Amino acid sequence: MTKTTNFNPLTTFKEDFSASIIVFLVALPLCLGIALASGAPLYAGLISGIVGGVIVGALSGSALGVSGPAAGLAVIILTAINELGSFEIFLAAVIIGGVLQIVMGLLRAGAIAYFFPSGVVHGMLAGIGILIFFKQIPHAVGYDADPEGDFAFNQMDGHNTFSELVYMFEFINYGAVIISIISVSILVLWETKFFNKLKFTKLVKGPLVSVFLGIALCEIFSNIPSLAISAEHLVRIPVSDGFGSFFANFTYPDFNAFMDSRVYYTGIVIAIVASIETLLCAEASDKLDTEKRATPPNRELMAQGVGNIVCGFIGGLPVTQVIIRSSVNQQSGAKSKMSAVYHGILLLICVVLIPVLLNKIPLAALAAILLVVGFKLARPSLFKKMYAQGYEQFIPFLATIIGILFTNLLVGIGIGLVVALIIVMINNYKNSYSIINTEGSNDQLLHLVLPEDVSFLNKAPIKNALFSAKENSKVIIDATNTTTMHHDIYEIITDFIDNASDKNILVEKINFRDFKEKKEIIQ
Repeated sequence: MTKTTNFNPLTTFKEDFSASIIVFLVALPLCLGIALASGAPLYAGLISGIVGGVIVGALSGSALGVSGPAAGLAVIILTAINELGSFEIFLAAVIIGGVLQIVMGLLRAGAIAYFFPSGVVHGMLAGIGILIFFKQIPHAVGYDADPEGDFAFNQMDGHNTFSELVYMFEFINYGAVIISIISVSILVLWETKFFNKLKFTKLVKGPLVSVFLGIALCEIFSNIPSLAISAEHLVRIPVSDGFGSFFANFTYPDFNAFMDSRVYYTGIVIAIVASIETLLCAEASDKLDTEKRATPPNRELMAQGVGNIVCGFIGGLPVTQVIIRSSVNQQSGAKSKMSAVYHGILLLICVVLIPVLLNKIPLAALAAILLVVGFKLARPSLFKKMYAQGYEQFIPFLATIIGILFTNLLVGIGIGLVVALIIVMINNYKNSYSIINTEGSNDQLLHLVLPEDVSFLNKAPIKNALFSAKENSKVIIDATNTTTMHHDIYEIITDFIDNASDKNILVEKINFRDFKEKKEIIQ
């Protein structure tokens, strides 16, 4: 039985704060990269990360989910800003989207989360894992032309996910390669039984060690020309001079834009896409939770709505729950939603007070963390598990992965859902009825046993079976197990009965109800 989120922030502070540091380090370049990919100011991504952590994290009922700017919305944001004419007008659409999400939560629209097949959800996790792994390899070798946070197949630098893996060899930075190898080695060693027994490893997380070691190596390599790492291969936060300068970077919406119908259309698109991505990621993060806690979907929609309203008023990108940060949160040992809140607070404090230090972090060290995260999400054992569950689970699982790799997250999920629906339709076609004793002693006998739920998907096979009955035969229609029947099926059966005498067919009905008008048994 699933459990809802129940926690005491004080009892889990150590685990949550430790995990929040790792989530913060991963979220930082993603916030900047998604803002860049969206054609928005860099500070917009940072603001969304802070709001997604502090405000959405506090209001959310998700135990491990972390919210912030989402790569899945980057193309929508870029297109909307260009079509609307300015980022300030776009912010009005973000506010509208947030209001609509609150309305959706109040109307309990979050129930749609329960209709995502598990094969598709697991496919999303594995697909994101593989995508993260491939996308981080160029950053790990020091080629950063495509920004962190661009997870589309066709990239901003003119290449795609796979062609980039070939093109990067022309720009390898050996200093970055050394940092990546050492960082991955630390992360792997930190999880071995030997290192787990050491007190030091319990106090300091492996990702934190790899980041600080990356900074140190970067400083050392600066004096070695063949290994030196240039500024474009480091985290690049706009430097502000205290809180006053930070607040000066806020962008406010153009309130006259609320008279523009295009803004409402964009707001509706943001609300729908952000809500779907949030519900999918919440479902996926719940599957990662070892304590099997369940995210209240309607509360999550309202929390996201509040976050998007705030983002719209102060110049942030739309927020959703995001699986990359959520999975990092889970893998880093978070115990409650306070980890998401702490990571937002860390973003705010560090961006304002120590941006110069953060700008010394090599992207190669962060890429190493994400390489390990991606491998864990797409671990081989998951493929074996899904294969063992049969083709009904495995085919949508694979379709979702392939769709995510070659398009983007939402399209990939859509492909997985379509494939899952096709399999359901095929199974419905096969299980439309069963035939018992097809041959009598003299006359041909057709005995159709209908299933419990006879939907419109069963229309073709049942019609073909009935109207294939030969002259002078007997047909038995057995509805003993049937509880619901679609109107189309009822009409097909009644039409067949009405015309059976023309072919001298004797029809016997067993427990056949009048599904059209009442639930009483006719015979």
